[in-house]
Amino acid sequence: MVKYVYMTIQQFIQKKPYLVWYVQNPEKLSDEAVVEAVINYGDFDDVKKIIKILGMKKTAQIFNKKNSQKRNNFHPAVANYFKLFFKKYASGRIK
Repeated sequence: MVKYVYMTIQQFIQKKPYLVWYVQNPEKLSDEAVVEAVINYGDFDDVKKIIKILGMKKTAQIFNKKNSQKRNNFHPAVANYFKLFFKKYASGRIK
């Protein structure tokens, strides 16, 4: 079993290149790009792993920032689910 707590987000995405099949060098992606890819294309275990790596607060901040942009790449159903998820589980942790 891999310990994701001691892993960087770039190391995580290197182990899951199928989530960013459209990128030549996944290890060069920003935290924002990785969070977006994992939320859109990963399963819930992948989301839990990035939350362990980045923390609930930072993951929620990244999601909320990306989701609030006029144009974003989140699927509507996925965006709605994670909006509610982070509202419930990250509220009080985000300022």
